[in-house]
Amino acid sequence: MQRITQLFPLWAILLSLAAWFYPGSFVGLKSWIIPLLATVMFCMGMTLTLNDFKKVLKSPRIIAIAIGMQFMCMPFYAWAISRLLELPAEILAGMVLVGASAGGTASNVICYLARGNVALSVLMTAASTLCAVALMPLLSWLYLHQIIEVPLLKMLKSIVLFVLLPVLSGTLLNTVLKSMTGAIQPLFPLLSSVSIILIIAIIVGLNHANLQQLAWPVMLAVVLHNLLGLLTGYHLCRWLKFDRQTARTVSIEVGMQNSGLSVALAIKYYSPLAALPGALFSIWHNLSGSLLAFFWRRQRHA
Repeated sequence: MQRITQLFPLWAILLSLAAWFYPGSFVGLKSWIIPLLATVMFCMGMTLTLNDFKKVLKSPRIIAIAIGMQFMCMPFYAWAISRLLELPAEILAGMVLVGASAGGTASNVICYLARGNVALSVLMTAASTLCAVALMPLLSWLYLHQIIEVPLLKMLKSIVLFVLLPVLSGTLLNTVLKSMTGAIQPLFPLLSSVSIILIIAIIVGLNHANLQQLAWPVMLAVVLHNLLGLLTGYHLCRWLKFDRQTARTVSIEVGMQNSGLSVALAIKYYSPLAALPGALFSIWHNLSGSLLAFFWRRQRHA
């Protein structure tokens, strides 16, 4: 089951190709995107307990640094790259939504493969997810309000409903029923991966007409955005004298975004085109993260 989850990029590419050749089979599933995202967030909650959130207080410095990079650097990179490449306003909105998202749910698996600090990765993901409830709408407004309308309060309400509540529900359920849920823990990353892959395929189907013109410029923007996040996370941590394992963990957490959340908000408040950066990011960051993990695992100095 873990092997299936690790092959996420392959399954995402295959289903995206299916959506490209048979878009009609996926376009009608547009209304599934938000329920699928809620499923992803609930699955994330089911891998956490309330003690995980309490542990955040025991590592305040590194978590504060990681969250600072997450919500200061990544939105700015998204905005700057989009303006540099002169991408359309809707694509710019989608890029900023990706940049303002929390850490990706797949970052914990990639962190394990890269010999990072998995416990710290989980704490960072949990902390950034909670921070995103307020920061994501605020940052979106900050970067986009002069270019495109940002429904700040509606966006905040949406994040509470299909991010915060599912995560907290899963966390509470896993905390209370820990002895019963332990045996089915491997199911949650798998269900989360399947949900994200379906979201990607639906967005590809919805953007069938736009992909021929915009696929490569948006893909370039996504790759640059992800690489800048990975490089910033690693080298800033090393500059601050953190060990290599911690630097790897922060690099992965900063570089891998919860792009499923950006897709859901883009499709709800803007258009399928605005959701395209998030869909492409979902494929790319898992691929780049897997390659980086493979490289780090082969290094002699862990």
